[in-house]
Amino acid sequence: MLEHIIQIDKEIFIAINQGLSNPFFDWLLPILRNPFTWAPLYLFLIIFLIKHYGKTGILIVACILLNFGVSDGVSSHLIKKNVKRIRPCNDIEFKQDVNIRVRCGSGFSFTSSHATNHFAMAVFLIILFYRKWKPVLYLALSWAFIISISQIYVGVHYPFDILCGAILGSLIGFINGNLFRRFVPSFFETKTLI
Repeated sequence: MLEHIIQIDKEIFIAINQGLSNPFFDWLLPILRNPFTWAPLYLFLIIFLIKHYGKTGILIVACILLNFGVSDGVSSHLIKKNVKRIRPCNDIEFKQDVNIRVRCGSGFSFTSSHATNHFAMAVFLIILFYRKWKPVLYLALSWAFIISISQIYVGVHYPFDILCGAILGSLIGFINGNLFRRFVPSFFETKTLI
């Protein structure tokens, strides 16, 4: 059963990593998976939240950072170090089938910390802001999905790493978002964004 799942995982990886290959994606997707690309968005969110929500905004920023810390800690330090799945770009038997488009890290592959962290942040933000601004659902999930799928395209993660990272991150974001809802219910009383 596990061998069958691994085989399907590799076939889907090839379909994305090689099947979607084109010069535009070769240029764009490595940029989209780079954390520095999103620095202006993160800065905007921090300024927006603090400017419009004051002390509650500072609390939201602190919770986003905590949410990130939990998701990254669980994925990078708990799961990866115990599962020890080799990245596709480092797998000696599979490496010749991989289009490697970025530097291949030396760390392990399962779960994808990019997927875990970004889905945790996306779901957390959706829980906080969906009543106030419905487009956050599509924007946050699309953002997390694009960053995650880029990890497969550039050759550093298998699809199953991404799927499990997305599920784990969504669960962490859901728990943290609902904890925020429980302890700061006043934030959810208004339906307006600002």
